[in-house]
Amino acid sequence: MTYTLAASAEMLYLELPFADRVQRIAERGLQVEIWDWSTKNVDALVASGAEFSSMTGYLEGNLTEPDSIEALLTTARQSLDVAKRLDCPRLNLHGTGLDNRGLPVRPVEMVTPAMWLTAADTLRKVAELGEQAGRVFTLENLNLAVDHPGTPFATAADTLALVRAVDSPHLRMNLDLYHAQIGEGNLIELVRKALPYIGEIQVADVPGRCEPGTGEIHYPAIAAALRDIGYTGVVGLEGWAKNDPDDALDAFEAAFAHG
Repeated sequence: MTYTLAASAEMLYLELPFADRVQRIAERGLQVEIWDWSTKNVDALVASGAEFSSMTGYLEGNLTEPDSIEALLTTARQSLDVAKRLDCPRLNLHGTGLDNRGLPVRPVEMVTPAMWLTAADTLRKVAELGEQAGRVFTLENLNLAVDHPGTPFATAADTLALVRAVDSPHLRMNLDLYHAQIGEGNLIELVRKALPYIGEIQVADVPGRCEPGTGEIHYPAIAAALRDIGYTGVVGLEGWAKNDPDDALDAFEAAFAHG
């Protein structure tokens, strides 16, 4: 394979304790993605022996408001400490803090030019933290129509613009194709355009956010495009199992089998 496969322990094997979910994914030879590390037994995750692909890189804050910027940077530093323990290379960010339903803690109706400039400056500081720690922060695109209304800097076009503006190898995109399909479409051209700035790709089908083959996205064509453009990073399944989690991972691996 030219790229590596991973899966989110937050969305699969939900009947199991979290550490057991991690173990099941790792036993399949996949890397593991997690979200908020503060709700986890980090010692148990370290002991699992799993290879972690990505984790959430902050606990609170946002990119544009002074008090929230400081909170974001403080919790990003704390997240880097945990990433070192887990040997996790990538830490994920969003345009603003999200609550437990995925909604922005401080929704924004319109993003102003001043907010763009402040966000880019904040992300430069985040990239500097990543450089000091030898890790990469990734800025994830989200969709506004279904899951994350009111989130600033949400689209793939927005995240790509900010990552380009910062232009640091320690800040990259987490290009989520589920979100991009809902918000923008044209996925193959999107991955080609964003390639130099991609830190990771996440996938799930639309509608429903389940494994490939349950919706409208033809993921084997995406896999072929990734091969053609020479993508060598991680492709992670961040989706629910429509029925059985093992069947979901089988479908995911089949869609990307010739990577």
